[in-house]
Amino acid sequence: MTEHNATRILIVDDDREFVQLVDEFLTAEGDFSVTARHDGESGVAAALDSPFDAIVLDVGMPRLNGFEALKQIRRQSSTPVIMLTARGDDIDRILGLEIGADDYLPKPCNLRELAARIRAILRRAGGADATADNNLVVGDLRVEPGSQSVFCGGALVAITSAEFLVLEVLVQAAGEVVDKDTIAQRALGRRIMPYDRSVDAHIGHLRKKLGPLADGRQRIKTVRGRGYMYVV
Repeated sequence: MTEHNATRILIVDDDREFVQLVDEFLTAEGDFSVTARHDGESGVAAALDSPFDAIVLDVGMPRLNGFEALKQIRRQSSTPVIMLTARGDDIDRILGLEIGADDYLPKPCNLRELAARIRAILRRAGGADATADNNLVVGDLRVEPGSQSVFCGGALVAITSAEFLVLEVLVQAAGEVVDKDTIAQRALGRRIMPYDRSVDAHIGHLRKKLGPLADGRQRIKTVRGRGYMYVV
């Protein structure tokens, strides 16, 4: 595959040795083109200056940490972001997802898994050849897979790729309970792991952005011990 057709990845991490390993591995895979930045400020500048298919963003960096960098990126871009967090640090993972990360991976990470996570997010975010016939409408909510757009009460709602995919899974089964493992596999491309709060974080974000139903009920209901349901 030529570089013109390669998947464009921006990796922002101050660990230059790790970045070089990622660059060499993804480039050897044959379908990735990697751009590297080694601090948060230059990472944000690169993310907003050029189009990328996905961003890999480390939490601990000089000049601007990963959380602040993600906040700035999300003000102008919905490019899928995978955050690299310290292994076992649940607080970092949850905070990153709340700010708008699409997925996370603890460091040190398996490079093959990183590549698989990137492919999974991109496949689910941009792989649908949807038309108007595939649009989903439930009450005042309209979900358009073709353009990956969400309208609530006629207004466009800004959401991340992962949030869109989680919402799409729920709306496709509106009125029925969907367990968290099914949501994770269909929206994030992986199984739920012990203490994994990624689905919960995306649901919380969606609730804030979509607001309640006209009668005051939550759009996305928690069914304890079973999963979540988009309320009809």
